[in-house]
Amino acid sequence: MSDIYIVGIGMTPFGKFLDQSMKDLTRGAVSAALQDAGLAKEDVQAAYFANASQAAIDGQYMVGGQVALRDMGIGGIPVVNVENACASASTALHNACLHLKAGAADVVLAVGAEKMYDADKTKSFNVFNGAWDVHNVPTLTKALLELGEGIEPPPERQAQANMRSVFMDVYASLARFHMKTFGSTERQIAAVAAKNHNHSMLNPLSQYRNGMSIDEVLASRMISWPLTLPMCAPISDGAAAAILVREDMLDRFDRSRAVKVDACVLATGADRKAEEVEKHVCHIAAKKAYNIAGIGPKDISVAEVHDASAFAEVVQAENLGFCEFGQGGWIAERGETSLGGRIPINTSGGLESKGHPIGATGLGQIHELVTQLRHEAGDRQVEKARFAIAENGGGFHGFEEAVACITILSRQ
Repeated sequence: MSDIYIVGIGMTPFGKFLDQSMKDLTRGAVSAALQDAGLAKEDVQAAYFANASQAAIDGQYMVGGQVALRDMGIGGIPVVNVENACASASTALHNACLHLKAGAADVVLAVGAEKMYDADKTKSFNVFNGAWDVHNVPTLTKALLELGEGIEPPPERQAQANMRSVFMDVYASLARFHMKTFGSTERQIAAVAAKNHNHSMLNPLSQYRNGMSIDEVLASRMISWPLTLPMCAPISDGAAAAILVREDMLDRFDRSRAVKVDACVLATGADRKAEEVEKHVCHIAAKKAYNIAGIGPKDISVAEVHDASAFAEVVQAENLGFCEFGQGGWIAERGETSLGGRIPINTSGGLESKGHPIGATGLGQIHELVTQLRHEAGDRQVEKARFAIAENGGGFHGFEEAVACITILSRQ
């Protein structure tokens, strides 16, 4: 089977765009990716369209990809709609790779688009309520709350936001378990958020571009202890896209800017105990991806991880092998995951600052990593970037993400 390469990328800014439709966002990202690859719309032979919330928010069920792409003149080809929670876009990328490896097409588009802002804010937050086992909410909630027993917030830190995603409470419970088990601290989690907000100042496509100190993060409004507002990803509008081809097609493109997909592993979790951290779905998928790529964590130059909360980055740094389990907070506090550090993580600003349009997030990560590997990231460029890894998780089941996609990219 031929190796797969990304030859074009495109991304809209992430943010709040009440004047733009799903069609507008899709057109923006896809047009940018086609221009980047030097292709016309007619060159695309198949498309995978990722979206997670449009059906719930505006009632566009089942054929969102066909509708959005036809509006910009892409039709008459296989179009597959992909919904896999917050991992929808990386799943679209995974499926595009398989389509090419099967020899069913020469040029495949993967695109993720999401419009989460609505005049009725409850619609935006209610999207998340279906991304776990809705038939078992009381039992799951009880199990999660028990994880954090023995670690209580100081009296002055107990206030919580009235409107928030249920997943912020999930992350808060997992954070308290981590604090109890490994001794990680609220300040270490704040260090992750501060680092990402400072990275986002260098990314013109980020939803927020305001730098923050650790103390400013800690002093912000409490969402669900130990998570304050800057530690939590916002809802977002936005789109991102990638054009993929087989290696035997590269002569049509600028080889110097082509980025190889060394591995793209899609995985679903299995039952485990909370303390069995080595069995985390993301850790198992990462080990498989490293094996396929023939490299290890020490070879990685830059990473984008799914920091829907700052605590999630702590865990994913551990799952990807950048430190021992329990040390994710320590390496952030020491600056090892900052630009210029040992292993820069979320140079884009991460979901906390770049934004989190859930059906586009995974390809937003790919956009950043391809930019880094091409050495086109400007002031946020990681020196001599050669290998990059993305971790994109979706939904929740048991004590971890319901689905995870790990992608390793390289440019020789």
